Amino acid sequence: MPEKTLDLEPARTALVVIDLQKGIVAMPGAPHDTPAVVARAAALAEECRARGVFVVLVHVGPSPDRRDALVPIVDEPAQWQTPGPGWDELVPELGPKPGDHVVRKHQWGAFYGTDLDLQLRRRQVGTIILCGISTNFGVESTARDAYERGYQQIFVEDACTASSAEDHALTFRAVFSRIGRARSTQEVLAALERAAG
Repeated sequence: MPEKTLDLEPARTALVVIDLQKGIVAMPGAPHDTPAVVARAAALAEECRARGVFVVLVHVGPSPDRRDALVPIVDEPAQWQTPGPGWDELVPELGPKPGDHVVRKHQWGAFYGTDLDLQLRRRQVGTIILCGISTNFGVESTARDAYERGYQQIFVEDACTASSAEDHALTFRAVFSRIGRARSTQEVLAALERAAG
């Protein structure tokens, strides 16, 4: 059985919050509703800031002319509408606050084409606490890239959500269990408190 005790070293840990922005948070989520995910992520971010954990807030959006948007030929097109004004703005509950790093991405994953890996390595971060929306798109893509780069990962199950409970559960069962550890918000908060004690 895997060890359930979570030990964190705040100076070598980062919280990476995926796509908690106005346009995405406005959509329904399952199994956790989006306001609850935002509230849990905000609580994690506040505790991380207080404990010296590097906080990274990620949001996604195309350039104004949308010429950098991917347009693959697919069997099942995404049901997205053209983002309106403010769609890509981070929700105010999260910040950013002084010391946070904001990453703007243009694909699902937060590493591709951004300075995320550089910023983590320069701070000697070895462990990422990951949460956000959507579990099986932005969070999973970022997690797969982090795994390939050698980061240890903690996935905050109740601070993630997807468009369906089935998609969320599949990612946690089939992917996250093989590349990191799944914990609750309360378990992560408790580990941060122990690290400070």
